[in-house]
Amino acid sequence: MTVIAVERHDRFQVTEKIQVANILITGAAGFIGSTLALRLLARGDRVTGIDNLNDYYEVSLKKARLARLEPHPSFNFRMLDIIDREGMRALFAGERFDAVVHLAAQAGVRYSIDNPAAYIDANLVGFGNVVEGARRGNAGHLVFASSSSVYGANVKLPFAESDSVDHPVSLYAATKKANELMAHSYAHLYRLPCTGLRFFTVYGPWGRPDMALFKFTKAILAGESIQVFNRGDMLRDFTYVDDIVEGVIRVTDRPAAPDPAWRAEAPDSATSSAPYRIYNIGNSSPVKLMRYIEVLEQCLEKKAQCEMLPMQAGDVPATNADVSRLERDAGYRPGTPVEVGVQRFVEWYRKYYKV
Repeated sequence: MTVIAVERHDRFQVTEKIQVANILITGAAGFIGSTLALRLLARGDRVTGIDNLNDYYEVSLKKARLARLEPHPSFNFRMLDIIDREGMRALFAGERFDAVVHLAAQAGVRYSIDNPAAYIDANLVGFGNVVEGARRGNAGHLVFASSSSVYGANVKLPFAESDSVDHPVSLYAATKKANELMAHSYAHLYRLPCTGLRFFTVYGPWGRPDMALFKFTKAILAGESIQVFNRGDMLRDFTYVDDIVEGVIRVTDRPAAPDPAWRAEAPDSATSSAPYRIYNIGNSSPVKLMRYIEVLEQCLEKKAQCEMLPMQAGDVPATNADVSRLERDAGYRPGTPVEVGVQRFVEWYRKYYKV
């Protein structure tokens, strides 16, 4: 790897020298994946992106995200499904990656109730293919997306990485917890550095149409009602996508190492005697759902018609991230307020959909 001086994204300037890396991103046509790829390319890294471009939501949006990446000479896209075992073997056999950032997954808590097989395939079989490929390909660091959903039935706030996460309330959450366990076994057996990142309610430009902010914006502009679950009594640690990406990059640049303070007699589930770490990435300033809707109304200059509904199966009333470990180890703490992040999303949405 070559060392060069770089300047990162406008909001995250750096002056230190970094290494140019060869990085694989799974789910590169996704919301976070495409945003991450742009940042890595901007700092001079080489990026290989894979995605299966499935139709869980509009494929045209995924292709539009890819269109932002394809002009970069250091970007290489491959149409590949992570559940394709032979295809994944060939990918890792053909090239060594300094880091693998695994973001491809079947997303969504509610969709998992009606379509469990999609989560078994993508989030378990697919994850197995990725971690095995990283091991066989001698990848320098496997960074993978977990989720705040793993905290499940926990009620202690804020959620800390050392908390027990043995009571998921959705299959989606259970698959993410399984990913953490699978990664630890590979870190232990093969000394593959593995870091799992528990994302908290990500939002922002180029987001997914199944996310609340996207749905709310579309409905309000169309004069339709929005569904507000638990009658609005919800608290969420909304985290702006640029903040998530900054956290991912900082962690990726710091491969997990064994924790010398880890003790088997009193094990900390977020660290290990193996090269393994778990971090929360959240804004750590939870916002009431009705305030979030109010901010959106202000940005759209239009009132929402709210249909108040009971809590949905698989959902939780509150999330709040303790990010002290991320701040200690990576020197970073997300902080974009919803008033700023929602405005940026609305500006993007109006431009993209011409409304």
